[in-house]
Amino acid sequence: MCYRKEVSFSDINIPVDEIYSSMGFKNAAPDAETVKTTQELLAEAPKYLNLQYEFMILDGELTDNSCTLFSEKGDSQTFETGRVIAAQLRRSEQFVAFVATVGTGYFKWMDVVEARQDMVQTYISDCIGSQIVESVADYMEQHLQALLDVKELKRTNRFSPGYCGWLVKEQPKLFSLFPEERPCEIELTDSCLMLPVKSVSGIIGVGSDVRYLPYTCHLCDMKMCYKKKR
Repeated sequence: MCYRKEVSFSDINIPVDEIYSSMGFKNAAPDAETVKTTQELLAEAPKYLNLQYEFMILDGELTDNSCTLFSEKGDSQTFETGRVIAAQLRRSEQFVAFVATVGTGYFKWMDVVEARQDMVQTYISDCIGSQIVESVADYMEQHLQALLDVKELKRTNRFSPGYCGWLVKEQPKLFSLFPEERPCEIELTDSCLMLPVKSVSGIIGVGSDVRYLPYTCHLCDMKMCYKKKR
């Protein structure tokens, strides 16, 4: 079964400290002007963004470095996730394929912000968009966990193409599992970039004996990721 939901801004938690940290304020408080601009842009974002997510709980199989998912359409896709992700998914009995996005209204918002010709606003709005889509994905996981609680099941962390050795070129295979070509209206470019760029996708393991780890940055060798623990 496919679960899809449009999300209200009032539903999600947007940790402003994480936004400041992604701007580079890791060990120091942001200046007053940055705080003011960030708050103004956060208040403006709901006028444009249409937050949403979609996920499916699917059967699948694991090897030491890959994961095969069986779609509801009767076909299957094998993902070369690499050993790091495969190890984190071990003991999974089923798998969740998901997408989450800030929505196509993001393009309009960026047009509005960029028309002001203020590079600081452009930069801050980009950081805000990144955090908002992560918050939408977090909210999606709450929905998923509520479904799992009924069956006394747990979930792993979420893992996305492009991280921990899982190549982003496998993105089309992930999208092919969904009933529509563009789940949540997310478009894939020829280089497998998602549009809007403030979108996330990936898989989550489900089972009675899987683990959810609070922090997993140490598992990933992506040196330039803004999420690396500061």
